[in-house]
Amino acid sequence: MEFKELDSCTLCPRNCRVNRNNEKYGFCKAGKNVKIALADLHFFEEPCISGKNGSGTVFFTGCNLKCVFCQNYEISQIYKGREISIEELSNTFLDLQNKGANNINLVTGFMYVPQIKEAIKIARKKGLSVPIVYNSSGYESIQTIKLLEGVVDIYLPDFKYYYNELGKNFSKVEDYFEIATSSIEEMYRQVGVPQFDSNGMIKKGLIIRHLVLPGFIDNSKKVLGWIKNNINSEVYVSVMAQYFPTHIAKEDLSYGLNRKLSIEEYNDIEDYVFKLNLNGFIQDLEDDEEKYVPNFL
Repeated sequence: MEFKELDSCTLCPRNCRVNRNNEKYGFCKAGKNVKIALADLHFFEEPCISGKNGSGTVFFTGCNLKCVFCQNYEISQIYKGREISIEELSNTFLDLQNKGANNINLVTGFMYVPQIKEAIKIARKKGLSVPIVYNSSGYESIQTIKLLEGVVDIYLPDFKYYYNELGKNFSKVEDYFEIATSSIEEMYRQVGVPQFDSNGMIKKGLIIRHLVLPGFIDNSKKVLGWIKNNINSEVYVSVMAQYFPTHIAKEDLSYGLNRKLSIEEYNDIEDYVFKLNLNGFIQDLEDDEEKYVPNFL
């Protein structure tokens, strides 16, 4: 099955306009077929997403960012994974639900949105009923997010950078702030503040993630302040302290990212979150790096 959106691909803000149906590849390196690196229950998402049963997580291969500190760089930048058909993707969703997954968690799936929509449509006809989570870098096209209205129940975007200079230096993107804030506003318009079931599991809504980078605490404060002032204060944030040096940042000292957060930095951000009176989660400092690194296909 071919999708017209792939004839001149503008599914992300880079607008590469390559003909993916004709085996041409843009920045993200995605072709016409869906490629995934992992599909399994994941237990280290936010408590209201993983719960006791786990989140049915599907990691899609490729990305439109080139983060020097990417913990999943094997699939985002080395493109590890395998191609599957839409029917196989649909069955993957159902298999995860049958394993007890609280939801289907689509990680970096922007380049496969037309195929994902079709797979969900097929799966729902066969009994898929758990919520759909769209887990994103935040660097998203509003038009692509609009294609997901009524399909996605929960948006889980990153909000990485307030300062575009950091996006340029660390992720090779010039306009991260403008794009991310616009896409987050559209996500909020669609699903609003989180709604939970009787077990505390999220059914619908927006949770905005932010990874705190060592040495760039002001960036984090600006991001959190923007959320407080521009999105409903009842929306949830997930402040992540899990950063550890990996990929290029581990070896190249020029980025200043070759260390974990200090306890002083962590306490500073924790105090700021409470000062803003934001809802959500703040992750403990974590020593076990391997906890966050899945085994990819």
